[in-house]
Amino acid sequence: MNRNPQEEIEEIEEEYDYVNAPACTVDKVATPPDQRFRFFTQTFLPIAVCWLILLVIMGLRIYYLTAVNQELETERKNLTGAIQNMETNWTKPNVSEDCQKGWRVFESSCYLFYDTDPPDQKTWEEAREDCRAQSSDLVVVDDDDEQDALSYYSWYRGSWIGLRAEEGRWKWIDGRDLTESVSYWIDEPPSAADGQCVGSVGRFRWRSVSCAERYTWICEKKALSV
Repeated sequence: MNRNPQEEIEEIEEEYDYVNAPACTVDKVATPPDQRFRFFTQTFLPIAVCWLILLVIMGLRIYYLTAVNQELETERKNLTGAIQNMETNWTKPNVSEDCQKGWRVFESSCYLFYDTDPPDQKTWEEAREDCRAQSSDLVVVDDDDEQDALSYYSWYRGSWIGLRAEEGRWKWIDGRDLTESVSYWIDEPPSAADGQCVGSVGRFRWRSVSCAERYTWICEKKALSV
């Protein structure tokens, strides 16, 4: 069949366009590597940071609870030891012939606690005069055992003890200087300023207060058998 030249030219052009048409390549449909990395960092890293913060919070909470439990256990052991010490060494008032009625005996001393309700309170000098009128004096703490025993009976209210400031030093009423081995301050040891005396508070911890304050007090004297 005869075709005119124009038709042949158009057919050749159509075949050329088909052969040289741009093909769909993999690069046009695939996700570039940099986009995949950005997607990873934008999704995974925030989640990892959140988990890390959560683990840190849980760790701190466990550490805090462990520390609190250890502190409570230490307090329990100390209190148990004080109670056992009291039960071993103290006697109830008026059951020992070594002390007068109303006095408690511990080792070689007798003690009188002014623990009435409402409490009788005096200045340091007034309290000492009351003790002297009963052939005794304000208590002098010699060691840890005596401190623990006294704390069992007088921890809940302030009580005068036989310690005050004299000439820039803390001195017991028997003339001895306070030593570091027998010191139970509630805070750092205060300076021994004139007019300051020592009263017990809390678990029989000491604090420096004006001698004109009014506290209860504890008298001490040697047991009759000594």
